Amino acid sequence: MLLVVDNGSIYTKNLINFLNEKNLSFKIETPNSIDLNSLSNFDSIILSGRRKNEKKTNEINSKIIIFSIKNNLKLLGICYGAEILALTLGGTIRKTSLQKGDETIQSLTTNILFRDSLKVFESHSFEISKLPDSLIPVAESKNCKYEIIQFEEKPIFGTQFHPEMSTDGQKLIERFYLL
Repeated sequence: MLLVVDNGSIYTKNLINFLNEKNLSFKIETPNSIDLNSLSNFDSIILSGRRKNEKKTNEINSKIIIFSIKNNLKLLGICYGAEILALTLGGTIRKTSLQKGDETIQSLTTNILFRDSLKVFESHSFEISKLPDSLIPVAESKNCKYEIIQFEEKPIFGTQFHPEMSTDGQKLIERFYLL
């Protein structure tokens, strides 16, 4: 079963609607309601975007990421989810001008989520500026160097964009779910 961690993004309802339309089995929790001891009951996790920066939310999401890595649990971090993935493992983020709207991203390497290019929706004012050694870049756009990142050879990914907001992105979510 999939655990969706709702970090407060305005787009989480679109993610939930998509998962329901596809009849995918999931449970949704907020960071403050998650029992970290129950994470082993799930086979995959999606960390949503967020609206505001909260220390406690960051701490909980970091613990989920570490658990996922140690236990080979599939993880997809969306926007903030990708940023906290990079930060947790020693990367950095930076403030940028608001990136909002449609974007085409290009694959940098063979990967299990998509081929060649995707049309996606961006909505962020922070982005990953430096990857830690354990994360590899998978895709980029003309405006963002790290559109998709992956933890070495594990099914742990981050997307700077919001895949729940485009058809190509939703296909990526479905492929992630089916891994």
